[in-house]
Amino acid sequence: MTFEEIRNRAASEWEALQSSNKPRILVGAGTCGRAAGALGILEAINEELTRLNIEAIVIQVGCMGLCYAEPMIGITKPGRAQIIYGALTPELVTQLIDDYLVNGNPHSDLALGYVGNGSVDGIPNLFELPVIKPQVRLILRKCGFIDPESINHYIANGGYSGLVKALKMAPEAIIEEIKKSGLRGRGGAGFPTGQKWDFCRKAPGNEKYIICNADEGDPGAFMNRSLLEGDPHSVLEGMVIGAYTIGANQGYIYCRAEYPLALERLRLALHQMEEHGFIGDNILGSGFNFHIKIKEGAGAFVCGEETALMASIEGKRGMPRSRPPFPAISGLWGKPTNINNVETWADVALILQKTSDWYAQYGSETSKGTKTFALVGKVDRTGLIEVPLGITLGEIIYDIGGGILKGKKFKAVQTGGPSGGCLPSSMLDSPVDYESLTAAGSIMGSGGMIVADEDTCMVDLTKYFLTFTQAESCGKCPPCRVGTRQMLGILERITRGEGEPGDVEQLDRIATTVKQGSLCGLGQTAPNPVLTTIRYFRDEYDAHINEKRCPSLICKDLISFYILPDKCQGCMICLRNCPVEAISGGKRLVHVIDQDKCVKCGTCLDVCPPRFAAVAKVSGEQIEVPSQPVPIETSA
Repeated sequence: MTFEEIRNRAASEWEALQSSNKPRILVGAGTCGRAAGALGILEAINEELTRLNIEAIVIQVGCMGLCYAEPMIGITKPGRAQIIYGALTPELVTQLIDDYLVNGNPHSDLALGYVGNGSVDGIPNLFELPVIKPQVRLILRKCGFIDPESINHYIANGGYSGLVKALKMAPEAIIEEIKKSGLRGRGGAGFPTGQKWDFCRKAPGNEKYIICNADEGDPGAFMNRSLLEGDPHSVLEGMVIGAYTIGANQGYIYCRAEYPLALERLRLALHQMEEHGFIGDNILGSGFNFHIKIKEGAGAFVCGEETALMASIEGKRGMPRSRPPFPAISGLWGKPTNINNVETWADVALILQKTSDWYAQYGSETSKGTKTFALVGKVDRTGLIEVPLGITLGEIIYDIGGGILKGKKFKAVQTGGPSGGCLPSSMLDSPVDYESLTAAGSIMGSGGMIVADEDTCMVDLTKYFLTFTQAESCGKCPPCRVGTRQMLGILERITRGEGEPGDVEQLDRIATTVKQGSLCGLGQTAPNPVLTTIRYFRDEYDAHINEKRCPSLICKDLISFYILPDKCQGCMICLRNCPVEAISGGKRLVHVIDQDKCVKCGTCLDVCPPRFAAVAKVSGEQIEVPSQPVPIETSA
């Protein structure tokens, strides 16, 4: 069957779905949706449809990116726009089906927005919402709107047309098209993709490899997972194009085993590709052969580094090696190898489906296209976003993210995962591109973006990230193995109130040494949280060291809880809830906290009625309180 015949068949199926006289219900059943209860929503939908004897088309789709509004569904009645609903429960969705599908009430109170032609009274256009309007959704445009388990849905929306186009081009012409697009690797380093391919294609040898790095190990990152779950064929199409371009006949997808749904959909997609002739021998009659194997990673963060990843595929311990030679010359099993991450491969497919000029219209002068980010932390609207490179941090956090939770003040944002830098409020107008983030002391990374508010202790946050990178260090090179442990030890002392003058200078020296002397990217970037917090938040280090005080009241060894005698009403709520029985007192007696027993859990502060506000959390302060419970009348 020719591609034209395949495409026509897919288009007919897609058109039949869009024009069906049956209502359609799309359920956001990616990992984030499932974690929020999407499978319970799906069960409730099916039960209610059966009870009402309604014939409907129910499809599980990937993540649309609005994670703060999960679980979500989309309902399309014949001839009408699709309405997206969020923050649902099984009870609400049961009511929604009855009220909308049966009685025509679209429930604008539950709706996020509508999609498609026409409009719905009282419901805004989804793409005009503040969270979506500033975004430019290119590689995420189909996520949440197509069935990721249907190759025909992908083909009907332009899928594999890029591969067909590439197979008619000379490999050198494809490389020039990629170079012209300005695409840079989305895995973190930002190396020009076309140049990387050029090196590998020109490398001597007939046996070459293509690898997709899907070992997304950053805490709080889910960009790659969501794309693989929501639109796996976009990544696979890009890989086949890359393999044809450099002359590779074998490819690997290295995906962490903690992504079972992504792995399941990848395997299904590969099977569908084989059935349609998009992978295997003599792809689409071109004479080109290419096969892909999936390698499941065991969760080692260092295996996100390309040489450690290749060692893992080879069955060795995942440890990096020195470069040169670079993988493009000597990679997997010593053969020329091209490694790109999930998002880069999806961009490749898009560039060939459209054109390099079309792609290059987005982004900045030196950073073309768009970038996905996992926007998490103390921000109102968390989720997966896709924005043009060059957008400012402030636009992402306030326009898209909706600002800081509970109206608190912004303190910092860490870009680039645990090895990224922490940037202060003075950087909110800075553009998000490779050069600007590097100049600020951070990195683009694969796309993690963690927002911290005024209650965040930057020394404690730095300790958290160093705890992660130190534990994930493979230990091969001394600068990383020893240096991360030394930095973590100093940070632990500082947060315990045992910091000494000169500790900050020592941290800076060690961090600089680790950055300059480490073998791979993990060690070279692990000091970024230390260096940037010293650069932008030095006052917090000084308070911990010189005043034995945590300004954010976070570090347990530097805080205390007291019950204020002039406010305590002797209600006994805190006494009954204290998990370690550190509070003594009785009815109408001022309560007292035994500081030797107190574990600083904060339960007393949480349960004290706001009208009393009798519990104080302090750092570096002494409060006059009675040593034993005393009558309320006496204390007055």
